[in-house]
Amino acid sequence: MKKREHRETVVAYVCLAPALILAVVFMIVPMIMVFYISFSNWDFVNPVKNFVGLKNYVYIFSDEKFLKSIRNTLYFAGVKIPLDLVISLFVAVLLDKKIRMKKFYRVSYFAPVVTPMVAVALIWIWLFDPTFGPFNQILSFVGLKPLKWLYDPNWAMPSVILFSLWKGLGYDIIIFLAGLQSIPTHLIEAAYIDGANSRQAFFKVTLPLLSPIVYFVVLMGIINSFKVFTQISVMTPRGGPLYSTGVMVFYIYQQAFENYRMGRASAASLVLFCMVIALTQIQKRLGRKSVEYS
Repeated sequence: MKKREHRETVVAYVCLAPALILAVVFMIVPMIMVFYISFSNWDFVNPVKNFVGLKNYVYIFSDEKFLKSIRNTLYFAGVKIPLDLVISLFVAVLLDKKIRMKKFYRVSYFAPVVTPMVAVALIWIWLFDPTFGPFNQILSFVGLKPLKWLYDPNWAMPSVILFSLWKGLGYDIIIFLAGLQSIPTHLIEAAYIDGANSRQAFFKVTLPLLSPIVYFVVLMGIINSFKVFTQISVMTPRGGPLYSTGVMVFYIYQQAFENYRMGRASAASLVLFCMVIALTQIQKRLGRKSVEYS
């Protein structure tokens, strides 16, 4: 028996070895290097990494751009995640009903998710164009004042959020749709038999049973919102007007590959990492009280 258990253990480690090696090479080692570089003034060219202690952390927390990037990131996440949650759940409920062309609508909503980010971002830049863009033409048609969209500090971030909602909405819709279809129909029918209307059945039965899906969508929303970069870089180069769209990942990119300050970039990366870990732990504790897996 012991020989068999030993053999199974060896086989298990052999099977896990490729994944463990990849995890060490591409995750553990880079994390250790980032931690080490955050205490140096490495300029990405000189191989010498001089130890500077906490100077990089002191610099970024005294840099107005970094502080603004934190606010912009929280703004992006605080607006996008609730909108994404409500809209995707609403659309998923509609698509779960018996409607005509259901498959077409599902494909239509999911199509933006698999389209290249840069390509669709360039199209949306044209849509947001203050002079020729369709969005301003629609506003003018209904009698509203045209906006500068990406060129206005007050509207640049909402414009990026609008694009990000359109781009990623289909993923959450599919997740919610799968959750809705996994709910036993007899539970909904029992609620109707007990006298509940459609609204009561949704909020008292369907939504509580969807709580694991809601937890997952919010968790992934936090992680994805804090690593947003491509649409910011393409649609609002240099962080937008008055750095109104400069998020933390964009700040890290600027410090590392434009200013060649790898120490400051690494310090900012660790701050971002700690923020994501803290927020996900808070979400985990809050979600644990409401999630029902039965």
